[in-house]
Amino acid sequence: MTRRLGVYPGSFNPPTIGHLAIARAAMVQRGLDQVDLVVSRVALGKELAAVPAFEDRMSVLEASVADIDGLEVVVTELQLLVDIAQGYDVVVMGADKWAQVQDPAFYGNSVEARDQAVKALLRLDLAIAPRPPFQVLSGAELDIEPEMVAVSSSGARQGRLEWMTPAARAFDDATGAWSNPAP
Repeated sequence: MTRRLGVYPGSFNPPTIGHLAIARAAMVQRGLDQVDLVVSRVALGKELAAVPAFEDRMSVLEASVADIDGLEVVVTELQLLVDIAQGYDVVVMGADKWAQVQDPAFYGNSVEARDQAVKALLRLDLAIAPRPPFQVLSGAELDIEPEMVAVSSSGARQGRLEWMTPAARAFDDATGAWSNPAP
């Protein structure tokens, strides 16, 4: 029997209850045996993210998924989602990430490179969570709880601490990593 694998690329800085809800929804709705939360060592468009340290972020993410069967943390040197997705059955993302995938700026301003990447991704099964005002590709919708739609790492860093996973919240309580980062 072939295992169905999903990939959910992101910076997870910090990991949120929304990330976990999306990963779980993808597992159920796309019949996945495992979803890998894949983090680039240097995230595209987020190259300056230095706080907290990468190793601390990975420890927090691993602690956040430790008790959830089928969720794993993977680190990669790759940056483009199309490259990270190779070998997976399903690509999980938010509608904001789908919009970013279509921006030529992430391909050296090459429309041709962007078109090739999008074409390759469209050959895969996409599971896209809603993130207004961005559009979800028809047929790729991922149904998540309405209260999870607005949850984001950005919001957590801006004070919505209840959106962090318990492990992220404990790390933040101890260090101020996201709520009170040192300059």
